[in-house]
Formats: sequence, structure tokens, C-alpha cells
Amino acid sequence: MPSRHRPLAALLLTLSLVAAPIDADVSVEGARFASDQQVDGRAFRLIGHGLFRYMIWDAYAGAYYQARGYSRPAPQSTEVPRRLELEYFHAIDAGDFAEVTRDTLREQLDDADFRALEPALATFNTRYREVAPGDRYALTWNGETLRLTLNGESLYAAAEPALADALFGIWLGEAPLDDGFREALLGR
Repeated sequence: MPSRHRPLAALLLTLSLVAAPIDADVSVEGARFASDQQVDGRAFRLIGHGLFRYMIWDAYAGAYYQARGYSRPAPQSTEVPRRLELEYFHAIDAGDFAEVTRDTLREQLDDADFRALEPALATFNTRYREVAPGDRYALTWNGETLRLTLNGESLYAAAEPALADALFGIWLGEAPLDDGFREALLGR
């Protein structure tokens, strides 16, 4: 190979080693997320993934999916089946999940919307379990049912579209817990 082509060849080789195919599984700090999933007979595709930091700690890795056939991210549309997976790097008590969920929704929603969701939210919050490092919660809206799973075990399932939108809004709404994490989950 002529010497004038070596830098270009080296650059192309480097790019081929760094760039992952669009449909490849991804890893965030060791948490692996599939590019495609089948959940309750529906195909979901990965939209984006990222790392959520709390103060100076890596708290959890996340991935956001939508049902195939929906081209734009629509994390708060009851029309669009979607899924959010979070893999935790630290132990967290079930009561802490319930408290943060309640407090965050109280801050994000107006009083009337929060009061309307309170009964469903109270039931949802009783279903949390403590997590250990490596455990994974998944929140799924299939178009009819909101489901919470922990490591694949179903903990909650109900036809609660307003609660689904509010819960997805914690990470993906207009005022999320972290703007950078939201943008990463939405593939931006």
C-alpha cells in the first residue's frame, strides 16, 4: 500500500472498531441492553440508552424502547407502546423507590392531576421491591396495560394510561429528573 494511503486506512480501521452497527446490543457501564425485544408478543426497538448519575455516583443505566412502527420517540403518548429498563448499580430499599416516585410526581404534576392519580399510584408504590446491584426494573406500556417487572417478574399490571404517562415522564417528560439522561434515552 502506498504510504499516502496508510493514514486513511488507519482511520477507517479505527472507525470500524469504534462504530457499532445501528442494530447492535449496547452496554452502559457493564449493563447490557438488547437492540430489539419481544414483550408480550410485541416487538420493541431500542431508541436510546444512557447512564444516570446521582451527585458523583453512577446510580443506574437505562434504555428506552418503543414498539416497532413508530419512528419518532413518543415517551408520553398512550397511543405508543413503550418500555423503559433501568439496571441498578447500588442496593436501594423498596420504600425509597415509593417515596421518590410519589415526591417526583407531586412536583411534576399539577394538584388536580396528582390527586386523580393518587389511588393508582398508592397501589403501584406498594409493589416495589428492594434491589441489589445488577437488578433491573422494567416499566412497560403495551397500549392497554401498564406493567412493572423486576428481573422479569411481574409486580404490577393495570389499565392505567394516565399513570403510565406520569411514570414515564419522571425520566422522559418535559421536566425529567435529569435532562442529559432524558436526551440519551431519546437517542439525541
